[in-house]
Amino acid sequence: MIRVGVVGASGWADSSHLPALTALEQFDVTAVATTNQASADRAAAAHGARYALADWRELASHPEVDLVVVSVKASGHAAVIKAALAAGKHVVSEWPLGIDVNEAAELTEAAIAAGAVHAVVLQGHHSPSAHFVADLLADGRIGALESVTLVAEGTPFGGSRISPDLVFSLDPSEGTNILTVMAGHFLSALERIAGRLTEVSARLPRTHDHVLVAGTEQTVPNATPSHVLLHGQLANGATASVAVHGGNGPARDGFVLRLIGSDTTLTATPAQPGTFIHWGEWDIRIDEETLPVPDAYRTVPASVRSGPPANIAALYREVAQAITEARQPHPSFETALRHHRVLAAIEQSAADGIARSIS
Repeated sequence: MIRVGVVGASGWADSSHLPALTALEQFDVTAVATTNQASADRAAAAHGARYALADWRELASHPEVDLVVVSVKASGHAAVIKAALAAGKHVVSEWPLGIDVNEAAELTEAAIAAGAVHAVVLQGHHSPSAHFVADLLADGRIGALESVTLVAEGTPFGGSRISPDLVFSLDPSEGTNILTVMAGHFLSALERIAGRLTEVSARLPRTHDHVLVAGTEQTVPNATPSHVLLHGQLANGATASVAVHGGNGPARDGFVLRLIGSDTTLTATPAQPGTFIHWGEWDIRIDEETLPVPDAYRTVPASVRSGPPANIAALYREVAQAITEARQPHPSFETALRHHRVLAAIEQSAADGIARSIS
C-alpha cells in the first residue's frame, strides 16, 4: 500500500486527485494539507485521511507519507517538490511542472538526483480515447497521416473578464494561463496521438490589456495571451495546425480534432459537449463510421467517475506500477521538461516571428 499525502487538497485535487486515489486499492490517502486548518479538516473528513495539516512542510516530511501529490498553484510547485524530494518521497506534480522551462529543468534534475519516482499530471497521455485513436493511426486506418488540425476552447482564460480566484493568472510569472495550462494539456494529448512536434511557428495574440473581475466593477491589467495559434511539423512529416481560443466561458463545443490521412479522415469531438480533450470520452468517426472506444482501453475501476478523475486514476495506476517495478512512470518529470520546451519554442516564435525547432 502506497501512503499518499496531498498538498492543495481543497482545490482542484478535491474533485480529481482525491476521488481517483480513494478508488484505487494500491493507495491510502494518509494526509492532506491546505492553507488553513478548517479546510484541511473538511478535506480529511471527506476523503478519509488520518492527518489534516495546515502546513505543507509538515506533510512533505511526514513519516507516514510515501508519495506527495502537489496540487497547488504552479508558482508554488518548486518549494513543495524540493521539500518532498529532500525528505525521500516520491512525487506527483500537477501540470505545469514549473513556472517556466528553467524551473522545470531544475526540478527534473533534482528528482533524478534524488532517485525518486516522479510523475506529472498530463492526463491526456492516459485518455482511453487518445490511446484508441493513436492505435487506429498506427494500424493505418486512415492511411499515412498527412495533417492534423485542432481547434479548442481555452476558457476560462483569455476572455474579457476573469473570476476573482484566477486574477493571479494574468501575471505571466505565475505560469498559469491559456498557453501553459490549456494549450499545454491540449498539445500533450495531440502529441500522444500523432507524434512529437519538431518545429513550430506561432502567435500569441493578447486581445485584452485589461480585464474585468467577474462580479465586480474592477478591471485589472493583463499580460498573458488571449489565444494560442500555431503551425507545426511533426516528427513523421505531417503538419499540425492548432488554434486555442480564449473566452469568458463556459466552454460549449470543447474541441474538434481532425486527422487527415492519405486515404480518409478521422474526426474526434467531445462525447459530452464542452469538455476538454484531456478530460473525457470522445466521439470518434472515420468518414461516416462511428467507432466506440473498446472497453479494453479503460484500465481503472468502474467506481471511478467519468471526467478528470478517470484519466488521473489511470496515471496513478501507472505510478503504482512504476514504484513496484523501480522505474519511472510516464509521463515523468522528464516528459514534462520536454513539453515545457515545446511551450518555450512557441513563446520564442511568437516573440520574434521565426519558426523554432524543438529537440
